[in-house]
Amino acid sequence: MNAIISCARTGHFRTLQIAHLQRIQYTRGEPSSLIMFKLQDKTCIVTGAGSGIGAAIAQVFARAGAFVCVTDRDDAAGNHTVESIQREGGKAGYLTLDVTQVSQCESVVNQVEKNHSTLDILVNNAGIGHVGTIEKTSPEDLERLWAVNVKGVFNVTQAGISGMIRRQSGVIINIASIGGLIGIHDRLAYCTTKFAVVGLTKCLALDHAKQGIRVNCICPGRVHTAFVDARLKEYSDPQKAYAEMSATQPIGRMGRPEEIAHAALYLASDEAALITGAALAADGGWSAG
Repeated sequence: MNAIISCARTGHFRTLQIAHLQRIQYTRGEPSSLIMFKLQDKTCIVTGAGSGIGAAIAQVFARAGAFVCVTDRDDAAGNHTVESIQREGGKAGYLTLDVTQVSQCESVVNQVEKNHSTLDILVNNAGIGHVGTIEKTSPEDLERLWAVNVKGVFNVTQAGISGMIRRQSGVIINIASIGGLIGIHDRLAYCTTKFAVVGLTKCLALDHAKQGIRVNCICPGRVHTAFVDARLKEYSDPQKAYAEMSATQPIGRMGRPEEIAHAALYLASDEAALITGAALAADGGWSAG
């Protein structure tokens, strides 16, 4: 009996040793069965990937092994993202895309499917903002945001989902906002559109769950991007404005684009196979209360 117990303990100890060695191997960047969140040989489209969160998602997905089709209205910015990915040895290409134009959305999806056989992952990141209460928001302001933030997501998804339905497989990630979960002062039009993105996400998830398609959205809080830096320069005291913006998040700082990208990587990966219809708050605790 003691011999059996001794053997069992020895076997358990060896299992722990092997697991420890695997962890060491993983941290050294060597192949390991413990490496998670891989997108090897997946094909992705990321909209608005010329800068900010979109660029970070494109770079992180490429590092995970995916081919990334970078899209943007700004050709110089989009190509810069592609060059950055390729310098690291990743795979990427650029296509011009204005998400408000249905024909362009269809063309981009068709080109990707023609050149790479499948579209495995679609990230709807392109979006624009507006500051103002209803008194300072014109109908044209609301229409402009709706065209990009809501119809843009609709247009690209409608173009891309038919192939996913045929293959009974696919992942769609929409970048919404904390302003799609809670109201924010002076952001009437923006919050209106982002609440719509959250609703669109949930409906898509329900409609296509049994077709092997997962649809989720990420709701970032304030994220420090070049766009934010440009807005900060408009204040008389940029440092004070930065501190005030950061203070809305209990962790005391803005997020980084890479942090949102890592959340997107999880949702895109097979490890998130159970997750669909979710609105993931990546907001430093802002929505907690």
